[in-house]
Amino acid sequence: MSLSHPRFIELDRGRFAYREGGDPNGSPLVLLHGWPESSYCWNPVAARLRPGFRVIAPDLRGLGDSTRDGDIADYRKQALAMDMLSLLDALSIDAFLLLGHDWGGVVAQEIVIAVPERVRRLVIMNIHLINNAAGNVEAVAAIRRKGARHQWYQHFQQQPGLPEAMIPGNERAWLSAFLRCSDRSPFPQDALEEYVRSYSLPDTPRAGANYYRAMRADQQRWESLAGHVYPMPGLYVHGNRDPVVIREFLNHAAECFQELRVESVPAGHFLQEEAPDRVAEHLNRFLRAD
Repeated sequence: MSLSHPRFIELDRGRFAYREGGDPNGSPLVLLHGWPESSYCWNPVAARLRPGFRVIAPDLRGLGDSTRDGDIADYRKQALAMDMLSLLDALSIDAFLLLGHDWGGVVAQEIVIAVPERVRRLVIMNIHLINNAAGNVEAVAAIRRKGARHQWYQHFQQQPGLPEAMIPGNERAWLSAFLRCSDRSPFPQDALEEYVRSYSLPDTPRAGANYYRAMRADQQRWESLAGHVYPMPGLYVHGNRDPVVIREFLNHAAECFQELRVESVPAGHFLQEEAPDRVAEHLNRFLRAD
């Protein structure tokens, strides 16, 4: 299937873009992207999904073509989940399958916590589980032992005014520092051009940085989720060459779900674009179009 060009919907929470594809009467499958991408990242995977799904791929607040409005509190991941639920309500989507990558994976988990009865199956890709306190502590310790040099961009974006001053006009260099394939093959050029375009929209450096400026408040919330168990079947697809979301984040992951399957893909962080065949293979086995 192919995804549409961005469509727009006006909500009380702002103007949001989303792409759609597949069977309009199929099982709703919601795909949430991470930073610094947009819903465009799902095109390679969507093209490889088996029939029977109605795919809805929104742009999260501050990225793609969605609103850049809001202060730091609006970029807390619980608030971003409310954005997405408002969009799905406006599209009359009740029960759905849910997949999230990177920050989209955290937003997906916040959606599950808010409305577990509506999420039939949950897929997480290359992000920590927010209810996995023990595993996250072990992963952070492992990262610190290695010097944490791959996390520099997080600290950069938390500095007041710095991203706003330094990124405009340098979007291609900024994004090219992250958007890479782990096997040294070229990152898809069409995707890079799309992300440069959308990151060049006014106020994006501030909005993108707010994902990281909100982390302190996010982490205080996540500490309260230790012991929470996701009730629906879960799948974690891990790009095992990711230097930031390392394997230790999966320690104790089975304790976070009633039922969890973990699959490893030989890819880096952006596995949906680097290895779409392998990702779609796992999704087609796990997701049920009924």
